[in-house]
Amino acid sequence: MSIKALKGFKDIVPGEVETWQFIEKTARDIFHCFDLAEIKVPILEKTELFTRSIGETTDIVEKEMYTFIDRNGSSLTMRPEGTASVLRAYIENGLLAKKTVQKLYTIGPMFRHERPQKGRLRQFHQMSVEVLGSDHPRVDAELMAMAWLILKALGLSASLEINSLGCPQCRPAFNAALLDFLHKAENLCDDCRRRRETNPLRVLDCKSSHCQEQYQHAPSILDFLCPGCTSHFSEVKEGLDLLAIPYRVNSFMVRGLDYYTRTTFELVTNDLGAQSAIGAGGRYDGLVKQLGGADVPGIGFAMGMERLALLLEQQGKGVAATGMDLFVVALGAAAQKKGFALTHALRQTGHTVSMDYQDRSLKNQMKQAGKAAARFAVILGDDELSRGEAVLRNMESSEQSPLAIAADMDTWAGELAAILS
Repeated sequence: MSIKALKGFKDIVPGEVETWQFIEKTARDIFHCFDLAEIKVPILEKTELFTRSIGETTDIVEKEMYTFIDRNGSSLTMRPEGTASVLRAYIENGLLAKKTVQKLYTIGPMFRHERPQKGRLRQFHQMSVEVLGSDHPRVDAELMAMAWLILKALGLSASLEINSLGCPQCRPAFNAALLDFLHKAENLCDDCRRRRETNPLRVLDCKSSHCQEQYQHAPSILDFLCPGCTSHFSEVKEGLDLLAIPYRVNSFMVRGLDYYTRTTFELVTNDLGAQSAIGAGGRYDGLVKQLGGADVPGIGFAMGMERLALLLEQQGKGVAATGMDLFVVALGAAAQKKGFALTHALRQTGHTVSMDYQDRSLKNQMKQAGKAAARFAVILGDDELSRGEAVLRNMESSEQSPLAIAADMDTWAGELAAILS
């Protein structure tokens, strides 16, 4: 019996990976325009990092983390999201001392033990952006504009929803009003009844349709914002208006993590069923200090690679595998040696070249060239070697022309590279 991949874990095979590479390159190009630097962080972290940052009463910590005890008795967790790991690295490596405002991004796998479905796997991939060291509202607008530009460059569209969750000064009054509302609500799910006593804001993130129906009548946090948060949110909206980024205010959007303050946002689509969010983020001004660093403001967002790839494929915008430049068809031992050297020489000029080492027939090797989507084929056999002249075939037009074999391999490869270019 063959061994198969774990449930919720998926291979990204040739024919699919090209779309992923296109997404990554598009994002990296835009990150470069915004002066972001890449950071790579480990997949495994101490469990405490996520319980302290994400929040012990969130679904992620309570139900979804891949946590285990290692041989030294330490509790380790496979990262369920990227922000906590980037902030840990930011603190540990003293990045604040190197640059007052750090703009960072990372791309890689995350892990959550959820019920697998379309657009949601147990190993999923995100590109995450974090900006640390500035609390200016225009930074918030700039990050949303960055996410918007990535979607635009990919040929995709989504709706931007924004909200403000206030700050430690204005949140208590809202929590009290929300708690009063929740105690009067009927038939809440078990999770909501428990969380209303420990973290009332978390109930608004409940996935139960019955609970969500009641929460549409809950108090709006926007009615409880302090003057500072009101001003900040107004300037965020002004920034989006200046950049001509359309948005909708959603006062019931709270996100699934405890560390958010003030600005939160989501990019949503109707094309992926229940998994409507393809990107989301927000401000987390107290998180660096909470994790043992300086009192540095921060904001970030993440975009789901699987969901972006699904959207591209659904809309017929997936990226096909590119063919090779040249397939060397070598017939006979002497031609095999010559073709082998030519293949290596051409690769050094930056061209994609391949050949068959099994000395198959001309017909079989030409079939291979066709399957490889080669632009050209060089046919080389004993007769061609004796004449000092190979055959160059244009695979698209089927036109064939003689190709002189130079005595020096580098010269011949250079001449052929010029034709391929």
